[in-house]
Amino acid sequence: MKDKKDIVWRVYFVYFGFIAVMLMVLFETVSIQFGKNSNVFTSTEDDVLIKKVKRIPRRGEILDINYTPLVTSVSFYDIHMDPTVVDQKTFDAEVSDLAAGLSKMYKDKSANEYERLIRRARERNSRYLLIRKKVTNEGRRALRELPIFNLGRLKGGIIDNDETIERRRPNGELLRRTLGSCKKNEGLGMLEGVKGLEQAFNQYLSGEPGEEIEQRIPTGWKKTGQIVKEAVEGADIVTSIDKDIQEVAHSELERQLKNQGAKNGCVVVMDVKTGFVKAISNLTAMEDGTFREYEFNYAIGRKEVPGSTFKLASLMAALEDEKININDTVDAFGIYRFHGKTLNDAHDGGYGRITIRKAFEKSSNVISKIINRAYSEEPMAFIERLESFGLTEPLGIDLEGEPAPTIYRPGDPSWSAISLPWMSIGYEVQQTPLQTLAFYNAVANNGDFMKPQFVKQIRRGVEVVKNYEPVVLRKKICSESTLSILQECLEGVMKDGTGSKLTSSQFTIAGKTGTARILNEQGNYGTKGQERYQASFVGYFPADKPIYSCIVVISAPTKDIYGAIVSGTVFTAIANKVYASALSYHEAINKGSKLEKNVPQSLSANKYDLIKAFKHLKVDYQFQEQGEWLVTKRDSNKVNLKRRSVPKNNVPNLVGLSAKDAVYLIESKGMSAHVSGYGKVVKQSIPAGRPVFHGGVIELMLD
Repeated sequence: MKDKKDIVWRVYFVYFGFIAVMLMVLFETVSIQFGKNSNVFTSTEDDVLIKKVKRIPRRGEILDINYTPLVTSVSFYDIHMDPTVVDQKTFDAEVSDLAAGLSKMYKDKSANEYERLIRRARERNSRYLLIRKKVTNEGRRALRELPIFNLGRLKGGIIDNDETIERRRPNGELLRRTLGSCKKNEGLGMLEGVKGLEQAFNQYLSGEPGEEIEQRIPTGWKKTGQIVKEAVEGADIVTSIDKDIQEVAHSELERQLKNQGAKNGCVVVMDVKTGFVKAISNLTAMEDGTFREYEFNYAIGRKEVPGSTFKLASLMAALEDEKININDTVDAFGIYRFHGKTLNDAHDGGYGRITIRKAFEKSSNVISKIINRAYSEEPMAFIERLESFGLTEPLGIDLEGEPAPTIYRPGDPSWSAISLPWMSIGYEVQQTPLQTLAFYNAVANNGDFMKPQFVKQIRRGVEVVKNYEPVVLRKKICSESTLSILQECLEGVMKDGTGSKLTSSQFTIAGKTGTARILNEQGNYGTKGQERYQASFVGYFPADKPIYSCIVVISAPTKDIYGAIVSGTVFTAIANKVYASALSYHEAINKGSKLEKNVPQSLSANKYDLIKAFKHLKVDYQFQEQGEWLVTKRDSNKVNLKRRSVPKNNVPNLVGLSAKDAVYLIESKGMSAHVSGYGKVVKQSIPAGRPVFHGGVIELMLD
């Protein structure tokens, strides 16, 4: 009987003990589910089973006007492995194949070294073995196809969710300073703009972070797919920059900086009617002899004495106040004295008795005498007239770093008896190149002073978040009569004045040269022979129907100092190339003509490119010989295709090919090409049939 009671008590004990354990398990489960167990969320990370993490949005792209990426975000992944989760049979059978695959993808280690590394980690129970840092998404997909890794994270041990996002500029130095840069916001874990467009439009580019749930598993933390708050992806910025014009501006400025041995320089190209900036380049000489878009945006942030380009504003003021007639004559004998100080003309002996129009065209400093005579009794009237033109205020652009112009006034500590004549020719005045250009752009735009802008649209996918319309800062800065006179004067500079050697045979240019003596690094003007100059040219084209305005400023050239030679050549090179490539300048050659069906002439090219083009254009063709590369010959109603020989170990015949195809072929042989000209290849420096040699360079001439 006693034994029976003992058994009953033991059964009760086991039963109620089991119930107690079940209740404890249920309590812990509910606590974890609803976050009420403080040990889960306040103890060490090893105790945490689930957690909320930031869901980082992808930063938007910065695009040119044709949606070509100028800045984009690229994802990289750090790849790790937990070899302890792979079952022994699979590990023994496939670890050698995995090591061989890794060695083939990454040449830094042999297959044996990779295998030893993985085996050692497994023996030491290491659950986070680094395989590779900064792998692209394409490389990440390739790694997932390797033996063992193709079993996934739980069975194959691959850990590839450690993502970092970097901002990349696909075009290298192009626009680097204006595009700006980012830094990591440690609090949010996302990129944040700190300079240039990246900073100015950070609120759109950055998006808004979300939240998601991660769960702890034996191999680390895993995203559960449970989204607490959706991230708002960054919007794309569509700039007004035209990459084709930008490349021309950048390359022409770089070429001239090298030729002149200059310290730095900048170029801005602006759409006359709208004020939208089409190109902006800022280059600095580096110690290694190269030129880079370095830390300073000269076009926007550096104000300097504009020199003779300011004479346009001086004449505009005097004409508006009816102080002068443009055909009045003056004695321009080359030396002009004011209160013990002397100004000289660049031309020894001056120009004699000339009209004010001619004085402007020749950039004579006799203009200082004209303005001093007109305003010496009321200098504030001159300043007020400059104010009415918008020359005393900043432009208010979206990018940070624009200083206000410096223009002294009577009563200022810096105002003196020579301030008025010196100011009239661009000294005792300071402007940024962009501020100078905006004024000249107003003259080209029939008096409407436009705000320079860099962004056309904010887009999120196909949705337009915001459009930027042209902004008129001042309507009609001067009268129509004054405007007409000054437009003629700017054309006169190019016909009979300091810019006469820069005119284009294809179209007319209106502009003004400028040469100014500037302070050196020690803050003084230097001794004779050690002076530092700034050469500039600003204007617009075509003169009769302006489309683009442009300014070029080059600092501290060491060979020449005059604006026409140093900066004007860059301006005309840009203008000529833009004119040649812009369809808006040219009427269609068949406009008004009856179209006739005719087989077009085509270059020799790759078979698949040709066929694709012919099918798209509905051009009949026939093969006379098959081959990967083809020579084309047209007859009256079709194009005949013959095989083009491309030898394996010899330089191929590149004549007749486009630059793209010729460069592709020669680079496939391990050589490189230097291309000059436009059109098709007409000459190659290394004749066809010569043996190829790795690293060799072949010159290709196009026409």
